[in-house]
Amino acid sequence: MALSGLRIGILAGEASGDILGSRVLVALKQQVPDLIVEGIGGPLMEAQGLESLYPMERLAVMGFVEPLKRLPELLRIRRAVFEHFRANPPDIFLGIDSPDFNLHLEEKLRHIGITTAHLVSPSVWAWRQGRIKKIKRSVDLMLCLFPFETAIYESNNIAVSFVGHPLADEIPEQSSAPLARQNLGVGQEGPVVGLLPGSRGGEVKLLAPLFLQAARLLWQENPSVSFLLPAANDARYQEVEALLQGYPELPLTLLKGRSREVLAAADVVMLSSGTATLEALLLKRPMVVAYRMGALSWFLISRLAKTAYVALPNVLAQRQLVPELLQSGATAEALASTCQPLLQDSPSRQHLLQEFSRIHAGLRCSSAARSAAALLDLLAHK
Repeated sequence: MALSGLRIGILAGEASGDILGSRVLVALKQQVPDLIVEGIGGPLMEAQGLESLYPMERLAVMGFVEPLKRLPELLRIRRAVFEHFRANPPDIFLGIDSPDFNLHLEEKLRHIGITTAHLVSPSVWAWRQGRIKKIKRSVDLMLCLFPFETAIYESNNIAVSFVGHPLADEIPEQSSAPLARQNLGVGQEGPVVGLLPGSRGGEVKLLAPLFLQAARLLWQENPSVSFLLPAANDARYQEVEALLQGYPELPLTLLKGRSREVLAAADVVMLSSGTATLEALLLKRPMVVAYRMGALSWFLISRLAKTAYVALPNVLAQRQLVPELLQSGATAEALASTCQPLLQDSPSRQHLLQEFSRIHAGLRCSSAARSAAALLDLLAHK
């Protein structure tokens, strides 16, 4: 098949997918300058020539209640996208993340003969492993961001390609804490601890008081330490600001956003599990990971989870690199006592940073270029 005039269908349901998709389109257009792109995406993908059939914002829903309230509209959009591509088949369709929306669409498109691929593996290695059957029906190729994810696809005879993580490409191998502190306008003296209790309201409600209690214990033990806390949005800022009324003596700077700069500025980070743990690893910052949730949610998830770890650094290493304090084990005393030795420049700290560098190098693969190459290779073999 000639590359000239290649048509790709693509669908991203949220801002992170728009970023991923735009980079893949840039890489594809280096090989196929007259690439034709249709589907759903945001402004970054539209800047690369995407003709978006619907505003991406109509798909960007979170939680449990909001998707249910919007379900009729979401189903209507998905049906319309399918009908569009059935009438105008692309050479390949790429779904980016949003697995609940995309996998169903991919399955229907593949059933009518359209080649399909999916970028960002669902966490089938961690829970809901039954989804692997639907994935097998839905995609010709799964593009994975982490190397350990490929095993479950290979064992189920699903074509898979590890493409690396875009954050590993984006974040430099070395980062300067003094420069980050200067950019944030905070002092250069004494150790700095970053506090990242999450971005969702429920996370902040459960973890922010715990982190502040631990910070007070650390400060009482070492009065030279100071703290940085980035609030994800205005609502989180107001919540934390109210909590800080109970800690007037604590040397803490509350910021709006700028979480990556806080990670870069810190000597040690106290944070909830999630993507922030990967950013901390890539920035080579020792961390303590804590997480709490409602008792019923914990009961269900702890029985469904198929992995021994929750923090991405530990999942990537397949062993405990960083401390995990979960549920009843996440106490202020445990957090403070676990953080304290990480502030010292010790051989164990240096070994940890070397492990972080090794993992970073393994994930730094020019993710967008590898994704584009894998898609073109899939088409060539089709």
